[in-house]
Amino acid sequence: MELLQLQYFRTVARWEHMTRAAHELRIAQPALSKTIARLEEHVGVPLFDRQGGRIRLNAFGKTFLEKVEAALHLLEEAKQEVAELAGLEQGSIRLATSTLSRLSEPLRKFIAVHPNVNMQITHASSVEEMEEWIESGEIDIGFTVMPIEKKGIAQAKVLKEDLYLVVPRKHRLAALPAVRLGDAADEPFIGYKDGFIFQLANDVLFRQAGISPKFVCQVDEPAAVLSLVRAGLGVAVFGCHNDEDPELVFLPIEVPVCQREFWLVWPEKRYLSLAARKFITFVITYFDHRQVEIQPQPVLPA
Repeated sequence: MELLQLQYFRTVARWEHMTRAAHELRIAQPALSKTIARLEEHVGVPLFDRQGGRIRLNAFGKTFLEKVEAALHLLEEAKQEVAELAGLEQGSIRLATSTLSRLSEPLRKFIAVHPNVNMQITHASSVEEMEEWIESGEIDIGFTVMPIEKKGIAQAKVLKEDLYLVVPRKHRLAALPAVRLGDAADEPFIGYKDGFIFQLANDVLFRQAGISPKFVCQVDEPAAVLSLVRAGLGVAVFGCHNDEDPELVFLPIEVPVCQREFWLVWPEKRYLSLAARKFITFVITYFDHRQVEIQPQPVLPA
């Protein structure tokens, strides 16, 4: 059994179509068919059901694919470890975040120190999405406003910020030194889309305040929230206090205590590259939460 056979099998299994898989792999379709046939002969069972020129992954194939995926993933991790032993500290960091506003500055400083690191950033709209990506190995690190309480996922709280009731400067509440969240119970609210990670966090605060806000607009970008408040469409719960905005007033909220926490999350047992470990340490140090050094992690058997 050859590595190339396993890589070809994974591609064919994903497409369940020989011609399309051959096109992606840039080889002739007959050659690909022969490679898969030799693999099935070696395994001892057919991995695909073939009917009328179509192929479908069968029960044997699905079981075999799980192990092939795991094996190829372990081989990739082994390549990363060997590269580090050779002194190659550059590499890739696959990061998922629900917001870049708090992470942009440490990102900029980290890249300035480590310019050879390839940073790949993906937007995650929910905790469930980020959790799935970490467990599947699609990302190395997540930056989230809600912790992920699940076995196998490590986390560190890196930042805590106060939240404010943001209103237009001519709003009836604008002159108050502080407010209760309940003071805005009858106001139209600008919020985030249902299921969006910021909205889930804010919903907890609304329940604590005993109110059910009437949302006139729900978006998926923090900047859009402020733009709509400026337009006079409603009020919003928002972090990142900015007294210099001439059109908005950020009112401290006395009741309930309205704060937002930011967390770094990463796989506890899966191998992380040196670049990823350095980034975790850098961000935690940057926010002055605690000094840690993330050590290389052993690759455990599946």
